[in-house]
Amino acid sequence: MRLPEPLPEGKDLARLALEMTTSDNPTRDSFLKERKRHRHRLRDAWRRLKKFRDMVFPSEFSRIVRRIEPFTMVGYDRLKGLYSGVIEITAKNITGDLVECGTAKGGSAGLMRLTAQATGQDRPLWVYDTFEGLPMPSRDNPDFDLAKARTGACRGDFEEVRGLFDSLGVLKNTQMIKGLFQDTLPQHAPEHISLLHLDGDWYESTKVCLDHLYDRVSPGGVIQIDDYGHWAGARQAVHEFLDARNLKVALRYLDYSGRQFIKP
Repeated sequence: MRLPEPLPEGKDLARLALEMTTSDNPTRDSFLKERKRHRHRLRDAWRRLKKFRDMVFPSEFSRIVRRIEPFTMVGYDRLKGLYSGVIEITAKNITGDLVECGTAKGGSAGLMRLTAQATGQDRPLWVYDTFEGLPMPSRDNPDFDLAKARTGACRGDFEEVRGLFDSLGVLKNTQMIKGLFQDTLPQHAPEHISLLHLDGDWYESTKVCLDHLYDRVSPGGVIQIDDYGHWAGARQAVHEFLDARNLKVALRYLDYSGRQFIKP
């Protein structure tokens, strides 16, 4: 059984795209300024205090995080959002499976399923990914100049991710769907979704997931977008979709990048 290579400790994975550009690149500078605009420093400071509390007084959440943290690029507060989302759908008896679009090495998907198991109400898990890294963004992606350098990044090998799920005890009742979202989602998707985690980075990836999966999310279900504050394309896709459907939702702030909302 192969496991994914653990991610380097202490690495600010949110800055990986910037490492491929020069410090005097105007595109890079505007990217950083826009990213800062979506940061709420007081909320971030409060969340850092809660993270410290979790480290000093271990909780069920922190114990799960320790198991999956070497295999995820998702930040601590967004992982807490997924954990809380599973707790919420369980408490409210929301119908549906767990779905993650863009899993990389599999850690955050593993957390979702481990949390469901811990509640005593396990749910099937669907994981969608190319398992070959991020695809090339389209030219109309507002982040194209930076994003193109990320092609092939966030790669998790299919068999290694499968091995991780097996080691965590979550492989059974997990569907791993390999391919581009636009090719796989129309053919393979659960009938009902209780929690939908979108981590596809690009505009087109986020938009196609919302187009194909939103209607399958049960009312009261949780939708979490990993890249809202980090990539302009993901943000654009979310608001285009909400505006087209005339949906009024409250986007919960998780950290500078992550947002979450409840399906009306």
